[in-house]
Order: sequence, then C-alpha cells, then structure tokens
Amino acid sequence: MVEATTSHRADQLLRQLVSLFTLAAVPILIWAAWTALRNSDLREWWLPLVATAMIAFTFDVGTSMIRIRSAIVSYNWSETGILLTIAFLPPHWALLCLAAGTALPKFRRRIRADKIAFNTAKAVLTAALALGATTLIFGPPHGDRLPIAEQLVALVVAGAVLVVADDLLAMPVLALATGGTLRQLVLGDWPIRSLTLIVKIGVALAAAATWRVDPPWTLIVAAVAVIVQLLYDNRMRTREERKAWQRLATVTEALNEVELARVLHTAVVRAEPLFSADEIEVEIGGRLVRGRGEHVVFDGAPGDAPQPERQVFAVPLAGSGAGGEIGMLRLRFHSQVRLSEREQYTLRTFASALSTAIRNATAYQELMSVAASHAQEATHDQLTGLLNRRALLDRGARHLQEPHNDGLTAMLLVDLNHFKEVNDTLGHTAGDEVLTEVARRLEAAAHPGDIVARLGGDEFAVLLCGLSAPAVAVHRAEVLLDTLHRPFTAEGMQLRVEASGGISVAPGRGGMTELLRRADVAMYQAKRGGERIATYSRVKDTADIARLALGGDLTRAVEEEEFAVNFQPILDLGTGQVVAAEALSRWHHPVRGHLDPLRFLETVERSGLLPAFTDTVLEKSLGAVSTLREAGFDLPVAVNVSPRSLLDPGFPALVAARLATHDVPADRLVLELTETLALSQLAVVDRVLHELRDAGVRLALDDFGTGYSSLAAVPRIPVQEIKIDRRFVSAMDGSPEAAAVVRATVELGRSLDLLVVAEGVESPAQRKALWELGCGAGQGHLFARALPVDSLLAALHRGSGDRPGHLAPSLHDTGAVVRLSATRRGTGRTGSRLPHLPA
Repeated sequence: MVEATTSHRADQLLRQLVSLFTLAAVPILIWAAWTALRNSDLREWWLPLVATAMIAFTFDVGTSMIRIRSAIVSYNWSETGILLTIAFLPPHWALLCLAAGTALPKFRRRIRADKIAFNTAKAVLTAALALGATTLIFGPPHGDRLPIAEQLVALVVAGAVLVVADDLLAMPVLALATGGTLRQLVLGDWPIRSLTLIVKIGVALAAAATWRVDPPWTLIVAAVAVIVQLLYDNRMRTREERKAWQRLATVTEALNEVELARVLHTAVVRAEPLFSADEIEVEIGGRLVRGRGEHVVFDGAPGDAPQPERQVFAVPLAGSGAGGEIGMLRLRFHSQVRLSEREQYTLRTFASALSTAIRNATAYQELMSVAASHAQEATHDQLTGLLNRRALLDRGARHLQEPHNDGLTAMLLVDLNHFKEVNDTLGHTAGDEVLTEVARRLEAAAHPGDIVARLGGDEFAVLLCGLSAPAVAVHRAEVLLDTLHRPFTAEGMQLRVEASGGISVAPGRGGMTELLRRADVAMYQAKRGGERIATYSRVKDTADIARLALGGDLTRAVEEEEFAVNFQPILDLGTGQVVAAEALSRWHHPVRGHLDPLRFLETVERSGLLPAFTDTVLEKSLGAVSTLREAGFDLPVAVNVSPRSLLDPGFPALVAARLATHDVPADRLVLELTETLALSQLAVVDRVLHELRDAGVRLALDDFGTGYSSLAAVPRIPVQEIKIDRRFVSAMDGSPEAAAVVRATVELGRSLDLLVVAEGVESPAQRKALWELGCGAGQGHLFARALPVDSLLAALHRGSGDRPGHLAPSLHDTGAVVRLSATRRGTGRTGSRLPHLPA
C-alpha cells in the first residue's frame, strides 16, 4: 500500500481531501462500531486483537521508505494484513481493526493529526471498497461460509480492488506533493510494483489457505514473508544503486556541451532524477539558473530570483587548480529532507563533473571569443568597426575582378583637416569620438554596395561602386564630405569636421594598390591647393611620388645618421654677448641634398620615427654643449620639441638619460615648445612638462603670439622663457599691431620674471628697438646664421671687437650713461633675466 507524506505545496489540497475522506469514512466506522456492539457473538474474541496488531505491524515494521522530492513514499506489507483481516473477520470487525491498526503506529511516531486522519480514512475507504466488491460477488467473505477455493478467489479480487482504490485516492496527492505527473507515478515502477503486489497477495492467499488446512503452518508462511521482505529490500537497494549510477553517468555525459548556457540548463533539468529534488539551481558569475522537473523556471540575476523558505543543500563548484570557487550548486526541497550517504556522494560527484563542464565551456567560449576577435581585428578597425586597409584591398580586388555592367568604380580617400589639433587639444578620448562619428556618418551616407574603410589615423576610404560617369564620383564625394561638416559634440564641445578628399577612377592596370595610391596623391593635391576635393592628375603625380619616397628614406636616414644639427647663437641685445644657441636640424639626403625641417618634419611625425629622430637631435645637441663647455663657453642649447613628444610619458626619462650621458647640467638644456596652449589641457602633457621642469630643464614657449600660443598659456605652463615670433619682429616698424604684440610680450616677461627672446632680428634698427622695449635677447641673421658646432666655436673664439664670446658690438660703451625709454625706466630692472655666463 502506498503511504504519502504530503509536501508543503499539497497542504491546502490535503486539508480538503482529509475533510472529504473523513466525512466519507466516519459513517462507515460508525456503522462498523454499531454492528459490532449489536452482534457480540464473535467466538474467537482474540482475533480482532491479533488482526489489529498484524495491521499495525505491517504498517510500521518491514517498510521500505523511498523519497520522491520532498515526499516520503513507503512500500510495506499492509495489503497482506488487510486481506487476512478481511478473510478471517466479519466486515465490521475488519474495518474497526484496520482503522485502529493504521492509526496506532502513526500516533506512536507523532505524525501530524491531519496526516493520521488522511491515511486512516484512506485505509478504511479502500478496505470498504474491497469488501463491497467481494460481497457483491461472493457474499460476505468471512469464516467458513465459502469454500476455500472461492475464498481465495475473493481475496484476489479484494486485493486488486484494494490496490486500484489506493492508487486512485493517493496518487493525485502524491503527484501534487512531488511535482510529478500521475503518468510518471503510475507507470514509473510498474514492473516491480506489479511483482510485489503479486507476492503480497500470494502471501495472503498462502496464509489463508494454511490457516484453513493446518493453522501451525501459518507460522512458516510468516517466516517466508519475512525472507521475501529481506530479499525484496536488498533487491530494491541494489536496483536503486544501479539506476543511480546509470543516471549519474547519463547526466554527466549530457553536460559535455560547448555552450555555457546549455551546460547550466542541462544541469538543472537532467539532474532531477539523481536527487529527486523539488528544484535544482546553479549560480555562477552573477547568473542563476533554476530548474523544476523538466523545465528551466528561472535564468537571470540571483537577486531577482524568488527565495521561498525551503531546505537547501549547497555544494561549491571548484575552479581549476587553486582557482577557488566558481559558483554553487544547490538542491531545494519544500520540507525537511535527509540525503542518504549515497545521495551525498552523488551530489559531490555531480558537482565535480559540473565544475569541469563549466570550466570547459567557459574556456571554449573564451577561445571562440578570441578567435572571433582575431578574425574581426584582422579585417576591421578596432575603434570604428569599419573595414581596415587589408580588408579594403581584399574586397576591392574581388570587386574589380568581377565583371560589372552597372558602371565605373572609383576610390575616395578622405583625410580630416586639423585632426591632430583636435586630438592634442581635447585629448584622445575626444579624438576617438570624432573618428567614430566620422565613420558612422560615412557609412550612413554611402550607397548600398559601396565599401567604407578606415585606413589608419584620420584617413578613411570609400570605394564608390556603380558610377555612371567619372563626374558622378565628384558629386558622391561632395555629399559624403557634406555629412561630415555638420556640427556634433565631443567632450562637451561643439565641433565641425573639415576634410579633404582625393578621387581616382579605377585604372585598367594596377588594381586596388594603384587605385589607392592615386587617391592618396589626389588627396594631397587637394590639401596643397586649398581645395576640398581633387581628382587624380597624372601631371601632378611626380611631386607626390617624391614625397612618398622621402618618407620611405626616413628609416635609413635615422639608422645611418644622415641628420645633422646646426646652431644659431642667441645674443644679449645690449652687449652682443652670446648667451645661448638654438639647435636646428638638417637632413643631408644623399640624393636630394640638404633639406630643412619644413620639408621633412611633418613626414617624420606621420611615420612613427619621431622618438628616434628626437633622440638623435638631443644626442647631437648635448654633445655640442659638452664640446663648448670644454672650450670655456658654457652655453645653454635650445632644442625644438614636437608636441607629439610631450604625449610620451617616457620623454622626461629620455632627456635625463641623454643629459647624464654627456654630463651636462639640466639647466643647460632649453626645450622650445609650440602649440602648448592646446596640449597643456591634457593631463599627460601637464605631467611631462612638470617632470622636465622639476628635473631642472628650462622650458621656452616658441612662436609666441601665433597659432596655439597666447598670453593665457603662460601662467599655466611652467616655462622660463618666451620667444617672440619672427613675423612680429619683422613687422614692428610698419605695423602698430605687431609692435603692440612685441611690447605686450616684453611686459608679460618682465612681470613674470621670464627671459624674452626675439627671433628673426635682421637689422640694427630692430635690435635697438627691441632692446629699448626691454627685450633682453635675440637671434637672427644680423648676428649669425645656423652654424655647425666647430664653426660656432671658431666664431666664439674670434669674437667681435677683441671680445671672445661676443658676435656683435655693444649698443653702448662701458660706463656710458644711457637714456632708457619710459618702458624700461619704470621697472628698476631690465626684465630680461639672461642665463649666467662664466667670468
């Protein structure tokens, strides 16, 4: 007989069924008691006592307990006891004994009253149905009224009715309690349930027959029943062990998935037969997956999962090696459950297999992600998501090789104007935003079938397909560049992007490489001509080929030290004494001759060789300082620094290393900065400048008053010198505005205690005017051009007017009284803090 301990989920229905069963069973018990009181002619008065004890024994002893989720199902010999009670007692006594025998062991085990009432009422109702069926067929199955053969047949009928009635009453409650289905419960173990039912009824028949033939033999039947029970229990345990290991092997094999989601879902669904849990859940990496029965009921963040009051068995999921825990495996039950030793071992084994499966799936996903990332990076630009140069060449080549009837193909190369200034001023984050927005707009404006790519830096390319005529390419290019000109916001500032475009129509020979080269030539033609868009012209191609070839020579020039450094002296405007020198680089090209920085510096900056070039200039400049010091001329040297060098956090260390190599004091090096107003807003530049200043290196603000330098920059940048741009010096005589800029610069230098140096001093009048305004130092062709270090040393030795170290006569004789301008009189000092010279 099946006895169900109902679960929390079935409590409400249980209460309803208890009430229904009790209402149905109470009249039957009242009838049985009333009949027993009226008919007290039972000759074997001890039989009710024996029957009650036997029923209690079959309910309490020899019971096999099986847990199905939170419900405990017991398989016992109660059917045998009930059948024997029906066989040897009148119906009313049989029902009374059955009620007492069912309730007594449960009272002893202190089971809840509603469950006692449910099981007692169910037992009475099933027995009443069995008695009713046999009475209708055979009459009262009592005593010797029936021949033994008919009585045995009646017991078989009663047993069948008993089992069917018990299933009809108990299975719905058990299905609700376990979360299973009636089909699963009825058909799940039908072979062994049928066999055990046959054995139980057979034992009852044998006991009834031996009692009628020879009562002492009934003891042998009881002994056989005990042996059968022991064999049955052993077989059940062996069968459950074998099935458990088979299920474990099947489930762990099912975990061999490469997708983590499938591993987790398989674990919480397929593992239910292993533990017969109400719910199984896995929590890993901020994700919780919970299964109930054959369904996943939750997959999301752990905080969003419902947390009912349930008993939980939790086992950690171990990482590889000493990786610690990667998650938790939990079994949830509706009520208190005790896992057997085998179940606990199975739980640990399954958790270990699940940990391995999760690690394998995670590793596989990481490998796939890396492979996908590598595949993406191989063909796409990482920042914008556009195709890169390699993918553009590959796809463009395939496009050009295919026969087309839809028109011509052209390449548009787009280069952003002044992007470096945006990048340097607002920082790389803003620069990345600009590039991303440009990519988005180009893709949106391109026609279906066009190929959009980013070639690198601020260069983009669009392969224009399906053109009806070459002139259409220009129109399409105008539309694309118009989309870029619309303003947008980056780092809180509204910007407009201007771009130059070069167009080339697909050539008959040369393929994509030549098409891209011609578009590049056209784009630089547009930049040089101040045009927005230019179409490739073979006539103008020669100069651009030379420029490209020059870029290809840079690596050799750095390696073979083709760069040289000349030095232009800087003089005290009043005395004519040399107080410093500015290093000016030259490229001694083996084919093109001597090239000044204006012809190659931009190419150096775009090539990626700027650090090597800067190191070469520093090396030669500080070597010259060391040579001059050994000759008795302790002169600082000023070296121009590219703004891009200030973006390198390692630049101060490079300067310090070169100073140490030549044993030159840090204050003998002056780094001239340009465009620093924009760059000083970046944290890395600010840090680099202060590191250089703290190390003792002097800083000068070059080209003051032009471009990116202004009065607002000086208080923010840690400079000791400012240099007046040559354009203002040359225009002083004829331009009041230029004279005002020079005067303001001198006043600013005086107020901040900075050395002011004028560039491009070409005439004695300019020298005198600058000195009278308070400018302390100057350089220009009036004094000397840029010289190699040995020529400069010879000039210093030769001097001017028998004065070594002077390259110009003094503006006044020693000891003479000089009438100062109003500007100089009010200060009490010259305002031109010149570098200290040795006596």
